[in-house]
Amino acid sequence: MKEKTDSHPTLSSHWLLVLLALALPCALALGCKKAAPPPQPAENPAAIVSTPLKFERLDPAADKIIPAGAQLERVATGFTWTEGPIWAGDALYFAEITSNSIRSWTPGQGVSIFLQPSGYKGSAPYGGPESGSNGMTLDANGRLTVAGHAQRDVYRFESLSPTAQITILADSYQGKRLNSPNDLVYRSDGSLYFTDPPYGLRTQHDNDPEKQLKVNGVYRLPHALDQAPGAPPDRVHLQLLISNLPRPNGIAFSPGEKYLYVDNSEPKKQWWRYTVRPNGSLADPKLLYDATSDPRTGGPDGMKVDVEGNIYGAGPGGVWIFSPEGKPLATLDIPTRVANMNWAGPDRKTLYITASGNIYRVQLLISGEPVVQSK
Repeated sequence: MKEKTDSHPTLSSHWLLVLLALALPCALALGCKKAAPPPQPAENPAAIVSTPLKFERLDPAADKIIPAGAQLERVATGFTWTEGPIWAGDALYFAEITSNSIRSWTPGQGVSIFLQPSGYKGSAPYGGPESGSNGMTLDANGRLTVAGHAQRDVYRFESLSPTAQITILADSYQGKRLNSPNDLVYRSDGSLYFTDPPYGLRTQHDNDPEKQLKVNGVYRLPHALDQAPGAPPDRVHLQLLISNLPRPNGIAFSPGEKYLYVDNSEPKKQWWRYTVRPNGSLADPKLLYDATSDPRTGGPDGMKVDVEGNIYGAGPGGVWIFSPEGKPLATLDIPTRVANMNWAGPDRKTLYITASGNIYRVQLLISGEPVVQSK
């Protein structure tokens, strides 16, 4: 029996190819929609960008501080004005002043908000450029201590948690509200030293209508370490140590706490040294360096010290490194204006730098002084 066949014969492979070749130009002429490219992966927020460190070598002593082939690593970006870096636990904490927040950067995870608001807490818009908190440090018990800046006080977390009890350490001097505490450092005896320029006020000027104190001072709070959790500020014993600097800002102790360093941001860009008396008061002011004539962006701001006594400070163009006597050794060229810095790492040789909208770090050869020196 003859096999039955379909009434529509099957096209051979040859004829299929011919038809496809004829149809393709027609489809193109009609304007086929181009397929969308595959989506690009989003930038990893935890990514670290590394570039060779640029620096100006001003003295041969810089070779003992800056390693050959040093790299400047940007570990976080996307902010406006960062300040107050401090390593605590497994993360770097820093202030993002314009967003009124304290944030943390954790290696491999990126940035998260630790506390917001961290400074001004009113319901109406602040109306000034710097509504948040500023410099931060740790006390001998590891408690995070914050210069409240727009909150116009100094406060302490009783544990490293945004919901921890907060203790106000200082908020006024002789019955008048502080201007806007900016940066701070503990002495080994438990006293706290801090600077109080007007940068956290709405106008940032000495004639700001809310400014109650005539001076922009440097203060000492004895026994700050011993203030009980939740206790009111010890207003009676707050001491005004320096009253003649127009804009005191960064502050740090020399190794052994023989000297206190304080810099002045404007109108003159200066670094000063004071002898620390046994009772914690200051004497013998000495001008270490004046960079007023330097036209580069930036000025004296946050400041730290290494175990050899070298001073690291924000300044025109980046981070300035001075000898203990105030001789410039090098300047680290940072792409954006530097506000502050601090040591981290098991050997404290990693310098983290807050610079405008970025967080940088660089590995150096000399260890930084501990946050609080031992007695």
